[in-house]
Amino acid sequence: MSVRRVMGTETEYAVSQPGVAYGQPVRLSFDVVGAAATDDTRHIRWDYRQEDPVNDARGTRLDRAAARPDMLTDAPQLNITNVIAPNGGRIYVDHAHPEYSAPETTDPFEAVAYDHAGDRLMLAAARAAGATPEIAATGHPIALHRNNVDGKGASWGTHENYLMDRAVPFADVAALMTLHFVSRQIWAGSGRVGIGEKSETPGYQLSQRADYIHAKIGLQTTFDRPIINTRDEPHATGDKRRLHVIVGDANRMDVPQALKLGVTSMLLWALEHADAAGYDLPTLLDRLRLADPVEAVHTVSHDLTLSAPLKLDNGGETTAWLMQVELRRAVYEVAAATLGTDTTGEPAWEDRQTRNIMAMWGQALADVAAIRHADDDARLTMRAEAGRVEWLLKWQLLEKLCRKTGAAWDDPRLAAVDLSWAALEPTKSVFAKLKAAGRAERLVDDATLARAAGEAPATTRAWLRAALVRTYPADVVAASWSHITVRTPRAAGEDAFADTYGNTSAAEATSVRPGDLVSLDMSDPLAFRKTDVEGAFAHATCAADVVGAIARAR
Repeated sequence: MSVRRVMGTETEYAVSQPGVAYGQPVRLSFDVVGAAATDDTRHIRWDYRQEDPVNDARGTRLDRAAARPDMLTDAPQLNITNVIAPNGGRIYVDHAHPEYSAPETTDPFEAVAYDHAGDRLMLAAARAAGATPEIAATGHPIALHRNNVDGKGASWGTHENYLMDRAVPFADVAALMTLHFVSRQIWAGSGRVGIGEKSETPGYQLSQRADYIHAKIGLQTTFDRPIINTRDEPHATGDKRRLHVIVGDANRMDVPQALKLGVTSMLLWALEHADAAGYDLPTLLDRLRLADPVEAVHTVSHDLTLSAPLKLDNGGETTAWLMQVELRRAVYEVAAATLGTDTTGEPAWEDRQTRNIMAMWGQALADVAAIRHADDDARLTMRAEAGRVEWLLKWQLLEKLCRKTGAAWDDPRLAAVDLSWAALEPTKSVFAKLKAAGRAERLVDDATLARAAGEAPATTRAWLRAALVRTYPADVVAASWSHITVRTPRAAGEDAFADTYGNTSAAEATSVRPGDLVSLDMSDPLAFRKTDVEGAFAHATCAADVVGAIARAR
């Protein structure tokens, strides 16, 4: 049993130009993404052919004619809306937001590094866009914020993705993940000033995303947002499913971000191994099934006592903390039956990452228990817990401001601090100052973040994607998560670029003519790691040579 699996994150950033009336976020998003490209890579298109946003994990398909336009994310764009990042990730325009999708990684700690490396890449792009003559002439730079709300009714996403065994019934995945996503806010929330979508009620809550969740399950992501998203788009081989999670917050701290990824992965592992372990999963799901999960999402987020009762479908009650304790116990029971235990009774975890995540989960529950039993005066002194629980650290800052100035929770100064927390520009970010002062526990140092911004993970296909774009950018025509299309060198005088992609497969890449397009199917995210494909670059003179060598080796 291991926390290790293919996983990754997607972050939509708030974009603005402070000081400019009637800002145009769509235009600014194009500016930022355009600035992330280089002259060598600007021509590379995103290959939408493998995307299928109307395929539903419940076994149905939504008719495209019935889908809202914002659901059809596989529609190719003529503008520069996609850039392959130096680390193998993707930077693109998603509606009215610039978005960064981290490259595929294989453990939560690596995923945190590549997730937060995106902040560096996006900040650099925003600064570059702001330096263009058109923007610079205004005297107002472009600002990016890593958050989920504008306090006026709008929300944007921070998504998680996990590759898992498709053999697990999706109904079980939905049932267990509902319990987890409702309750994990107590240690994963990033904190928010305001209650309600439009902050219509003064106050403070645990999660930025919770008030925008209105359905239990569904295919949609931008309206009537569900706890469980059912988009069935694995970007992988047919035996795998990608769980696409849209309910999480845009955490700035390392610990809650690692916990979100790691604990969710461990629960997916329990789902994948429960039957073999003889664990009675149906009884757990029946016992903890919530009477109204959507109401529970809101209740947990609004409850700073951390003790609000959640009504169960069987007529009983529980709390978010008790639910997390039950879920952790379930993982332990499946692990003990599968792996055995050591002399202390601890499951024989397979690797360091798993041991660390399970220990951190236990610490998170201890932190929440301590916070739960403390009054406001005591909470203000909880430095260690606040270094791991983001909503608490932000609350401490805001509560001190309230006490110092007499401000109420609807005071605009509090909303300004909340916004400052999310600012990517360090000179504008109160979080950056607290981080520099050692107030937030770090799992990833600056050197690791710098590497993650410029180098792809060596453990997934992202390495090959990034290496081809870096080494032979002129040859790369299009890329996606699961495919890459390259062109063999053309004869002199022939056109350098075609408007459509070719159909030559990697299997045919051993004998292609000049100018042919060659596509490599990389559906298995673990089959094109650095150690597997690095040798194909040794004697190559073009991208097609690399693709051909890989095809022959396979």
